[in-house]
Amino acid sequence: MTEQVRAAAARQTPLCIRGGGSKDFHGRVPQGERLETRGWHGIVSYEPSELVVTARAGTPLAELEAALAGQNQCLPFEPPHFGPGGTVGGMLAAGLSGPARASVGAVRDYVLGLKLLSGRAEHLAFGGQVMKNVAGYDVSRLMAGAWGTLGVVTEVSLKVLPVAPAEATLRFELGQAEALRRLHAWGGQPLPLNASCWVHDAGVDTLYVRLRGAVAAVEAACRSMGGERQPDASADWNACRDQTLPWFAAGQPQGLDLWRLSLPATAPVLALPDGVAPPLVEWQGALRWVQAAPGHGPALREAARQAGGSASLFRACGAGAASAVAEFDSLPPALHAIHERLRQSFDPAGIFNPGRMG
Repeated sequence: MTEQVRAAAARQTPLCIRGGGSKDFHGRVPQGERLETRGWHGIVSYEPSELVVTARAGTPLAELEAALAGQNQCLPFEPPHFGPGGTVGGMLAAGLSGPARASVGAVRDYVLGLKLLSGRAEHLAFGGQVMKNVAGYDVSRLMAGAWGTLGVVTEVSLKVLPVAPAEATLRFELGQAEALRRLHAWGGQPLPLNASCWVHDAGVDTLYVRLRGAVAAVEAACRSMGGERQPDASADWNACRDQTLPWFAAGQPQGLDLWRLSLPATAPVLALPDGVAPPLVEWQGALRWVQAAPGHGPALREAARQAGGSASLFRACGAGAASAVAEFDSLPPALHAIHERLRQSFDPAGIFNPGRMG
């Protein structure tokens, strides 16, 4: 891997970094010679008593989660898999989190340290294996969501947490406005609220709320919040995480794009363009998925902007679709300048995943 990077830097030819390919649908397809990370796999160290695990970038995400489950521990941010091939490196590069994001934090909040290959073919180490080791800690977090444009991550150290002693899912038949109102009210109370999902499906408006925490806290919340307690709903929450719920599948035959709207949790119900169905709402209102025809993109961006957030095209309706040319929002000039200086520092020749982020 090092020699491949060194040769590419010398020739100034691009490299397309790829793990399991489970997120190839997102962002522009980078051009260049393929640099595979799957051969660099395995759990380097795992200290359950210290709540720290270190794994190589090519380690299958499912393998890491299985090892943690064996010790009754987990990655609390629930990284999406989007298929069986997801890797630890891809998880970090994408920086995506699942249903529990609003209550437990994002991928970057659990990164303790990492190793990476820079564009100069230097193997660099940042951070450590404990939270108090702050040397280079922010640099480690920069790699979350960088989509491989700053370097080739080879190894990651992550903080993990014990699985919650108790869990329950409650179901409520509520319209979107009332669901948001209740979520905001619950958020101000000492409740073990872990995840939420509001969806209009099969003609019914439904809010699902997941509680996690101590047994007494979960049982008390179930009594005070009401709703209909569901049997084991872990498969449904995994389907929400991986976008395999019927709501997501319904838009594919219609050729609809999937948009990701990041908003303040207190944002009201958005006025969506005519003909656009109600969103699927997660993160206690802060994340809203919208399926819309390609031409609705500008209106969705404007609606999100007026609500104090942003909108980005997450999944285009088909390969080569015209709407797939700008998945990531453009950055303000000042922030763009900072990003460019970082890229110049880590990858001066611009060989890593050029064009992936537009």
